[in-house]
Amino acid sequence: MKYGAHIYLWIERWSDAEVGLLARAKSLGLDVLEIAVGLDVSFSSDLTRRAAAEAGMRLITSPGGEWPAAADLSADDPAQRRAAVEFHRRAIDQAAELGALAYAGAIYGRPGTVLKRRPPADELPRTAEGLRVLADFAKERGVGLVIEPMSRFRTHLINTPAQALQLIELAGAPGNVGVMFDTYHMVTELRDPAAAVRALGDTLWGLHACENDRGVPGGGLIPWAPLLAAVGETACDYIGLEGYNTARGDFGWRRGMFQDVCPDGDAFVREGLACLQTQVVDRQ
Repeated sequence: MKYGAHIYLWIERWSDAEVGLLARAKSLGLDVLEIAVGLDVSFSSDLTRRAAAEAGMRLITSPGGEWPAAADLSADDPAQRRAAVEFHRRAIDQAAELGALAYAGAIYGRPGTVLKRRPPADELPRTAEGLRVLADFAKERGVGLVIEPMSRFRTHLINTPAQALQLIELAGAPGNVGVMFDTYHMVTELRDPAAAVRALGDTLWGLHACENDRGVPGGGLIPWAPLLAAVGETACDYIGLEGYNTARGDFGWRRGMFQDVCPDGDAFVREGLACLQTQVVDRQ
């Protein structure tokens, strides 16, 4: 099992000045660092790739930074769908430059867009069409594509693993597309997370791990033992700690974190790994 963490546990935005975080993450026992990319994130891919290699770390990218104003793969407007394809293509190119394992996130829509309506009959098929285009593009560049269901408070489109599977099937089940199971989002949407993981099977690419309050794993509402036992029955080999630093100015507040659940990224990683690694099933 590879263990990783998102840069948001420590910092708000990746830059050339932050490459030292890779060696720091490695010293904490991590194998992977997740970097948010977007229009407001500028850095040298070559420098980051070399720093990751020197630290013995792998990378994952996600569209956590700023998006174009009108870019949504599921939008009613075809122009917005085309804008989303171009935005994600650029991000996939960047992931390839970094040698990233995957480009992962809610790329099927636009996080924060929740349309409170009965979905049009063509909404999921047209989203799948865009996903298929991106999957083909990513495959040519050797990048995995990972979609992450989010709760009803962040999207109306893909809230559950079952819906993610349906979307992937509509896209033709590309072999380079998997699913990221996020415990924070899924505690809202699922009554039996372990069963949902088993239903995903080997389509499960990774697990984003934090508590129901986005705090460090352990002591909250997430049923870690049965959930991790189910993960052990799949081919999933990545668990990433995710949260937002709540001591860095107003960063946490702007990300909707109103409780002080991550004042120290290093401590979050140490405590999170201590909780998870004792319960992960070794598939040797």
